[in-house]
Amino acid sequence: MKLVTYLKDEHEQLGVLVNGMIYDMELLHPDLPNSMNMFLSYWDDMFPIAQAGEILLREGTRSSNRAIPLNGTPLIAPVPFPASCRDGYAFRQHVAAARRNRKVDMIPEFDQYPIFYFTNHHSIQGPGDIQCMPDHFKKLDFELEAAVVIAKHGRNIPAEEADQYIAGLMIMNDMSARTLQMEEMLLNLGPAKGKDFATVIGPWLVTTDELESFEIPAKENHVGKSWNLGMRCRVNGVQVSEGNLGDMDWTFAEIIERASYGVNLYPGEVIGSGTVGTGCFLELNGTGKLNDPNYAEQWLQPGDVVEMEIDQLGLLSNTIVAEETDWSILGKKK
Repeated sequence: MKLVTYLKDEHEQLGVLVNGMIYDMELLHPDLPNSMNMFLSYWDDMFPIAQAGEILLREGTRSSNRAIPLNGTPLIAPVPFPASCRDGYAFRQHVAAARRNRKVDMIPEFDQYPIFYFTNHHSIQGPGDIQCMPDHFKKLDFELEAAVVIAKHGRNIPAEEADQYIAGLMIMNDMSARTLQMEEMLLNLGPAKGKDFATVIGPWLVTTDELESFEIPAKENHVGKSWNLGMRCRVNGVQVSEGNLGDMDWTFAEIIERASYGVNLYPGEVIGSGTVGTGCFLELNGTGKLNDPNYAEQWLQPGDVVEMEIDQLGLLSNTIVAEETDWSILGKKK
């Protein structure tokens, strides 16, 4: 099932995408809620009802002239108001390449436990324009990732059970202002202003039952589901990144286990995978310069169109927009 959220009469509206048409939840069943947060809060009760309604639509048993076409309907983030947003660090290839490019050894702790950081869940957005300040354009970067959404409350969740808490998967772009990020992290705290201005998810949430045929075993000595899904990023139509979600070393289940240790997880919390190998300009530029000292760095510029695509999860498109201001916090350094 593909769950989408769009604006209807200036309010969020939850719907299901079937054959290029969006059906509001009430068209599947009158008892279904019209917001993603409410749907997730009652997931165990609501999801089977929505599933049954979607089957009737696909079979043609139930039809509605009140469905609207996907084309021309501006979507917002599938989970517009997540309870929180954590981002992991699950792809060894990306971590190893980034450290190699900085000429430091691979950190052995990566293979001992999964980590994550909290980002600003109030800056979550979906397809469309990404508003950026002048300091963001000092090495503005994308990060090609996937994310899961928690579907039910849990605490101290073992990795062996954690996949049961996942509602579905979606594309995630963890936008990064590298100059701000690198300066802040010299103080061994962060990331903060280098990350908190925009995190993009969408274009829809694909429930895990729809991805069963793409499941593959986790890597050796790891626990949880993994999925063989190709990942790509294009900037202005030119492909710059390619990877596979199945290359995750730490699984979402293992990240959930660590995140829930001594902590309550609630429906609507978003957890990102971290960047896939080759999944950002920071890594690509570092590798390019390592191989060729004259390599020309690339960073995102105003007007750039960033398209992220993951097999079965859709295509997430955003345009980089410069806010009309010259205000700089980098310029206020003492």
